[in-house]
Amino acid sequence: MTGSTNVGSALTQGAQRLTASAAADGATAALDAALLLAHVLGTTRARLLAHAEFTLAPAAAERYAQLIERRATGEPLAYLTGRREFWSLELAVSPAVLVPRPETELLVERALALRAASAAHVVDLGTGSGAVALALAAERPHWHVTATDVSAAALAVARANAIRLGLAVEFREGEWFVPLAGRRFDLVVSNPPYVAADDPALAARALAHEPPLALTPGADALACLRAIVHAAPRHLAPGGWLLLEHGADQGAAVRRELVLAGFRYVRSHRDLGGHERATEGQHDQI
Repeated sequence: MTGSTNVGSALTQGAQRLTASAAADGATAALDAALLLAHVLGTTRARLLAHAEFTLAPAAAERYAQLIERRATGEPLAYLTGRREFWSLELAVSPAVLVPRPETELLVERALALRAASAAHVVDLGTGSGAVALALAAERPHWHVTATDVSAAALAVARANAIRLGLAVEFREGEWFVPLAGRRFDLVVSNPPYVAADDPALAARALAHEPPLALTPGADALACLRAIVHAAPRHLAPGGWLLLEHGADQGAAVRRELVLAGFRYVRSHRDLGGHERATEGQHDQI
């Protein structure tokens, strides 16, 4: 796609390449192609489609071709554009963080439902891009929201998102509760790694581009979930809630861990695909 290529033909060729590579089906391929070209040209998809006759400069055509090839190998669209929408927030993302998924918005929904008070101390463990923490800060500006991550590179992305969005979140570097010694929270929320290292899902082309640290805890898929559950009581205020995202087939196991750790009102919630995706429990420590 070099030389005197116009927008219309570039979009057609791009969609055909993505469909042939099996990176996307027909409809998704056309959407991805349009989003990538809009990114290259610094315009909107609607404006792009309204000017199909516009001739691309050779440099723009070449840049677009490169992005199409990267997408054809399975590289997530969000890494190519550097942006991902989550809970109506436009987040910057990079290969240092997991691409925020729509199903993770269930964590935000449940957190808001569990804590109706205007003031609260809330922590997001393993924040990655900051998606959940920033969504909560946007919805509840009077909450004190803290976010932790073991990855300094991930925290850099999250901090940059907070600054760009003008949202107040306290960031701490460290694994789970380690940087929060002595602190207690009304709500603890986390989307930790929960895919076993030998799960065939990790062989998917898209996941191959995402940080393994954010995807898998190793051979034991429940290792991080279990660690958070059993450490949480020491960091929850009386009546505080723990809210966790987990795999579609892990709901029963997570509920069992919560009960063993002394939580009550333990229940799971389904995502839009009908899968148990989030489980919560309340702890009555004193």
